[in-house]
Amino acid sequence: MIKRQLSRKIKEIAKKMPVVALVGPRQSGKTTLAKHAFPNYKYASLEDLDIRQYAKTDPRGFLTDYCDGAILDEIQHVPELFSYIQTHVDQNDKPGQFILTGSQNFLLLESISQTLAGRISLLTLLPFSTTELANNHYQLSHLEDILFQGLYPRIYKHKIKPTDWYPDYIRTYLERDIRQIKNVHDLSVFHKFLKLCAARTGQLLNLSSLAADCGITHVTARAWISLLETSYIVFLLQPYHNNFGKQLTKSPKLYFYDTGIVCSLLDIENSKQLSTHYIKGYLFETFIISEFVKTFYNSGKTPELYFWRDKSGHEIDCLIKQATYLTPIEIKSSRTIANDFFETLYYWDQLTQMQEQAFLIYGGDTDQKRNIATVLSWHHLSKVFTHSTPPRAPDESADH
Repeated sequence: MIKRQLSRKIKEIAKKMPVVALVGPRQSGKTTLAKHAFPNYKYASLEDLDIRQYAKTDPRGFLTDYCDGAILDEIQHVPELFSYIQTHVDQNDKPGQFILTGSQNFLLLESISQTLAGRISLLTLLPFSTTELANNHYQLSHLEDILFQGLYPRIYKHKIKPTDWYPDYIRTYLERDIRQIKNVHDLSVFHKFLKLCAARTGQLLNLSSLAADCGITHVTARAWISLLETSYIVFLLQPYHNNFGKQLTKSPKLYFYDTGIVCSLLDIENSKQLSTHYIKGYLFETFIISEFVKTFYNSGKTPELYFWRDKSGHEIDCLIKQATYLTPIEIKSSRTIANDFFETLYYWDQLTQMQEQAFLIYGGDTDQKRNIATVLSWHHLSKVFTHSTPPRAPDESADH
């Protein structure tokens, strides 16, 4: 097993809370992590029809069989269990009684908010991070290969070709999860919507344009974006609202959690095609932002990430909020560094007068220390968090 960074946190939380819920997209490794972290726990998969029927028809009997240390997998299939779990943990006040997993966030959150508030801790597991792969001695030498393959565990554990795995994954998502979550009558239209979203990853979300291109209403487009969010296909990066006297963009930016899904939806057949594909820059930005999201989730924290863009087009690709300060990040897919890459960071520095530690993430291999920012290779993303410091001292000699 490739060791997951969230493993330490889930064990720690289970020593304090009676119930821990592990959510995330299908095939992100939730079951594997839960079994590895709690090898002595009983296990029940509620995807199995007989187990599901047992839990539905005799919930008290089921919990009697699976209690005091049990993993209940894909629990969203039996949401009525939550109230019985509440009664059980209230009667047996001790930590680590149940580890719950689920692939459909909104069903879990709705049930949790109604029944298990104050008794449960919620953790999110996404596909592999590059740090996890590097820590397990995987060679991550070619950027285009990573973007094309994505980071779902099964591709790496079983050496499956992305062109064999992702189409089945997407089809299963459409035919199973979407029909369970929401009554979408025409899956072919929804699939078209999904492809249109893939073509817009890393870009401002324009629901009107998306709806028009798909032939659906604005209301339906908004509902479908929410659907993609709750099933961990996409997430929205919100704009930072401190205006510094400027008119700001109010629309969020759309990102996919995994670049392999984007490549599959756009019918990209191999990594070589990315070298000249229009999507490469957006795909690289999607990859970097997603890695930042994983860093937060793998530490058991809610991501505090934003972007900033004014009406004149000045944009900071990512702002990471840590304590009381912001870390500005510029993201460039190029393998070589050009001076104009730093222009927005200079602009931000002059505008805010905050003197933050700034970073430029690029597609090359070597790190550099520039006056305005630390330049990091995509290989070294963790340094953004390990090397981030409170605001740097002003450099009056800097040539802006």
